[in-house]
Order: sequence, then structure tokens, then C-alpha cells
Amino acid sequence: MNKTHQYSIAVQWTGNLGSGTSAYTAYERSHLIVGQNKQSILASSDPAFRGDPLCYNPEELLVASLSSCHMLWYLHLCAEAGVIVVDYKDQAEGTMEEDPAIGGKFTSVTLHPTIAITDLAMIDKANELHHKAHQLCYIANSCNFPINCKPVFKVITN
Repeated sequence: MNKTHQYSIAVQWTGNLGSGTSAYTAYERSHLIVGQNKQSILASSDPAFRGDPLCYNPEELLVASLSSCHMLWYLHLCAEAGVIVVDYKDQAEGTMEEDPAIGGKFTSVTLHPTIAITDLAMIDKANELHHKAHQLCYIANSCNFPINCKPVFKVITN
């Protein structure tokens, strides 16, 4: 039997400058993303859509969700396989295309993780586990665009 998980998050618009949405330029795109007993995230739209460049936007959060989910699965799989990871950093990139008919959509995301492991002999196994992490990633399985992974490995010995 499949398990079902529910997620609840609140999004609260904070950009009413006094006249609401009386005009496209009359309001800010600022909002809060709030989870129960969690720190709030200040968010806005992309600056291309009149957003605050100092805040995260939904597009960045989607790319971050893909990167985070992949990383968490990858670390899990490495732990099970005996690959000791001592550092993991990803500089993920997403491409979204605007389309007047549908608004827009993501066309791809590429993960660029740099992973430090402790054993040179485990490089092939460490690389192989990225494919498995991608197959298991809940977020990736929910997307309809290509998600690529281009890992770089470093070996750090004590």
C-alpha cells in the first residue's frame, strides 16, 4: 500500500501599498511563506516581474526544491552504500521560458553538485548514485521537464 503525505504551507501577501491591486504598478509582489513552527521566508516575484531582487522568488524555490531533494536522496544512498561524503554544494540552474499563451514554464534544470568524498576508489559508485537519487527524488518525479545532474567530485583524505 502506498503511503500518502500531506503538506500545508501558508502564503501571505504583504504588498498592499494602500490601494490593493487597483493597477498593475500599485502593489508590491512581496509575500511571506510560513510553515507551522518554522522560520518565515520572505519572498517576491522575479525582478523581471516587478519583484524584490533581495527576496527569493517561486522560480528559485522550485530549483532549490529540486536540488535539496536530490541532495537528501543522494546522501541517504551514499550512507547505505558506504560512500563517505564530507561536503556537498550545488549551484543549481533552471531555465524558464515565457509564453504568452500559457504564461511560461520551466524547460530544464541542471544540478551542478560538487561533492567531496574520502575514498578515490568510490568515485564510480558515488557517480552512479546520482542516477538512483534522481529516480527517487519526489520533486523530480513531479516535474515535466528535463532535470540534469553534472557532478564534480573531490577526494579529501584525513
